[in-house]
Amino acid sequence: MRDLSSLLQHNVAWAEGKLREDPAYFDKLSGLQSPEFLWIGCSDSRVPANVITGLEPGEVFVHRNVANLVHPGDLNMLSVLEFAIEVLGVKHVIVCGHYGCGGVHAAVDGEEHGIVDHWLQPIRDVAERYGHELDELTDPEARHKKLCELNVRSQVQTLGRTPIVQTTWKTGKSLQLHGWAYGLEDGRIRDLDCTISGPEGLISRRVALPGTEIGF
Repeated sequence: MRDLSSLLQHNVAWAEGKLREDPAYFDKLSGLQSPEFLWIGCSDSRVPANVITGLEPGEVFVHRNVANLVHPGDLNMLSVLEFAIEVLGVKHVIVCGHYGCGGVHAAVDGEEHGIVDHWLQPIRDVAERYGHELDELTDPEARHKKLCELNVRSQVQTLGRTPIVQTTWKTGKSLQLHGWAYGLEDGRIRDLDCTISGPEGLISRRVALPGTEIGF
């Protein structure tokens, strides 16, 4: 188990290494923040946005929370979203979930986990809405992966309905919302093919009835 001093030592080694590679590295990094992407991902320590996408610091603006959720009342997430779009001028917002997500497991395992149960309610809503699809999968791992993907798709839809994104589209600005899923077992990112570029990409919300197609 590492102690705090080892983290500081690793930081010194990392900083010195960067300077050897490029003496102006930190001057350039501190001078301007101009990311092209906003990443809304899970807090899981195994899914660091910069590392798995091969991006340098300053190239991606990041917001992370348990199970990569987009709560319409989450002022933290909304503040990040507004700053990213209106100040930094990002053109792509990526919601990235991951297979093996503890938050997704906790949402539907039937156990009590405390305050996080309230946070995870949107996942239970998705699981209920698409229960017929999930029930068709008899393998627990396959069912979990499917729910992870459905959750990402749902968050992309929710993101597209936020007033910040709606206003951006109404003013004619280019903004694309994407949904990805990361595999812990192989380090690969899957594009879930649910990109939205405008209001026309939003799926209508229909009441779920037996045997009917439903939207988010």
